[in-house]
Amino acid sequence: MSARHPLVAVYADESCLGNGKEGANPGGAGVLIEWRHADGRITRRDLWISEPATTNNRMALRSVTEAFRALGAKDGRFSVRFTTDSRYIVDGMTGWVFGWARNGWTRKTGAIENLPLWFDAIASVHGHEASWQWVKGHAGHPQNEYANDLAVKAATEQTQSGGLVPSGFEAWLAARRAKGGAKGEVAPFPDGEAFTPSASLPRVPTRSGAASGS
Repeated sequence: MSARHPLVAVYADESCLGNGKEGANPGGAGVLIEWRHADGRITRRDLWISEPATTNNRMALRSVTEAFRALGAKDGRFSVRFTTDSRYIVDGMTGWVFGWARNGWTRKTGAIENLPLWFDAIASVHGHEASWQWVKGHAGHPQNEYANDLAVKAATEQTQSGGLVPSGFEAWLAARRAKGGAKGEVAPFPDGEAFTPSASLPRVPTRSGAASGS
């Protein structure tokens, strides 16, 4: 197979300071988006969001929603390789959601955690095609570590980027490597001819009761 739309690479990570502890735990999500031009140049953009009281899983879902909404802001349609160290996202988007949909968005073991956010994330992917890729976190992968730093900074400072902004990845990488960090190779831009999308996501109910999504 090959990409049906312009190809982009997305690297996303999330942070929740004090995740699982009592009280309001601030969190953030960071996203790095890459495009490749015909001459081989890579353009990068950043996006980050925050919440004053949240969880890692909530922010992971919001990283999906905000990334795809930003990509589709002007009715753009893209083939997206979405890379994250969240098994919650990768396992959910490639497996769990299909079973939930078949069962009327329920499961035998109890309520589905963060179901409205799952609906938002799935609906945001509609019109695009996506490949969901897992990468081990905190293992020297430059793009993943950069997204993590965006997320931690957003959680700590409770800031929002307000959409896509020019990326600081190259300056960050030079500074990190000068200190002996981010030792892994920068992940190459994916090959559009080899792009294989994951299964189209199920339709989700809207607030009006109709269904939307892939």
